[in-house]
Amino acid sequence: MGKKPVRHILGLSGGKDSTALAILLHKEIPKMEYFFCDTHKELPETYEYLDRIKARLGIKIHYLEEKRGFDHWLDVYGGVLPSPKMRWCTKQMKIIPLEKFIGDDEAISYIGIRADENRDGYISTKPNIKPVFPFKEQGLVKEDIIRLLEDSGIGLPDYYRWRSRSGCFFCFFQRKYEWVMLAQEHPDLFAEAVKYEQEHSDGRHYTWTQGETLLELIARKDEIVAEHEKAMTREKKAVPNRTLAEALAEVLDEEDDSLPCLMCHL
Repeated sequence: MGKKPVRHILGLSGGKDSTALAILLHKEIPKMEYFFCDTHKELPETYEYLDRIKARLGIKIHYLEEKRGFDHWLDVYGGVLPSPKMRWCTKQMKIIPLEKFIGDDEAISYIGIRADENRDGYISTKPNIKPVFPFKEQGLVKEDIIRLLEDSGIGLPDYYRWRSRSGCFFCFFQRKYEWVMLAQEHPDLFAEAVKYEQEHSDGRHYTWTQGETLLELIARKDEIVAEHEKAMTREKKAVPNRTLAEALAEVLDEEDDSLPCLMCHL
């Protein structure tokens, strides 16, 4: 038997950068394997966006999952909710399923980190997986990514109206305004996130956001929205030509510019 060919893989997150990378490469690398690590805790808009990508580009997406699910691992970790210091969700729900998908095959992983970003994204420690950064190699920045999305007809995901990062609906990297908008856009999902805070197997108290529960946060939603609107007005005056999505991202980064999950936000 001859040596297996090198696999080319590209992870889609439901975000703008990985989508733009798929647009850039889908004709150049026809044997690209596209995957999405599905936690089954995603926003409905994420699945709708993935369907749009498949239809526009004519590609197949492999939906990878950890079959025992989030609730199983929440029990394994003693009811400790994922947090910036305890990102067990990324490991169990995304990294392990991906590395099982690749196995021991030689693979090139294409990562949608832009030339204007100072981060590397998820890089596997497995020696058979080689990371490649086409945007960085070609010097492509945010404006180029937006143009790729617009020219393709795919555009931005619908959740960019109120949220600037992809990921689970209860992602602990959400900013306070994004939690308020989750309650408005998807009250059922917000209620589920509240339930996770209130029900733990060991009786200890955990919250998705540091320093307050979601119910405490939503009780002051008017204050949060008012501060957000003031910041948006300042941003629009400072840079009038920015799109609404770009202005929203800048304002939310002012509130909290900590780096989100590197497997989730692309």
